[in-house]
Amino acid sequence: MNKKYLNVPYYIWGLFLVSSLVFIFFPQIDIFVTSLFYEDGTFPANKTWLEEFFYHSVQPIIIALSLASLALFAYNFFTKKAVLNINAKVVLYLLLVLGLAPGLIVNATLKDNWGRARPAETLNFGGTKEFTPAFIPSTQGGYSFSSGHAAAAFSLIGFALLAKNRRKFWMTLALAYGVFVSIARVSAGGHFFSDVVTSFFIVYIFTYIFYGLLIKEKSDA
Repeated sequence: MNKKYLNVPYYIWGLFLVSSLVFIFFPQIDIFVTSLFYEDGTFPANKTWLEEFFYHSVQPIIIALSLASLALFAYNFFTKKAVLNINAKVVLYLLLVLGLAPGLIVNATLKDNWGRARPAETLNFGGTKEFTPAFIPSTQGGYSFSSGHAAAAFSLIGFALLAKNRRKFWMTLALAYGVFVSIARVSAGGHFFSDVVTSFFIVYIFTYIFYGLLIKEKSDA
């Protein structure tokens, strides 16, 4: 059995720490990954239908799932039923998963204040701003670190954890969606690799913390 701290496996904490240090001390990794999607002074994937699909799909999916959860909670509350076991604890859990990690930490704290320039804004890729490594605050007024879209997409694992049946399938689907959204943002020059990786770890860690505090049962693996 994996040892855990705050319901998060030690190896996840370790990977987050190691990846963060790697991005800080080897920032050229971000430059290299971004360069894979940069050609002839542009990001060819930017504004393509596939990139646009993943970019614009995040908000509607999150809103739809949130409204469906609230509707089921209201139905269960007034009918005294337990459809999909959506109760007050589940609603609180989802509010914390969706509001704290992607909202307060990624967008309100990091993204709005860190100042990191987006790849397409840097001198390395045709822009006018200096490249700065992940986790290093900048005064350039950028909004690259970390990725709000990636954080929101990965927050779907919060819904997947609620599944009693085929949980691994839904978790895989949620993670795959988060990866595709992340690739879309990086390929369009909207975020560096470190931006989306950091958002993943933040959301994953806080989701499992809240799940352990509010939802997890002794029978859970």
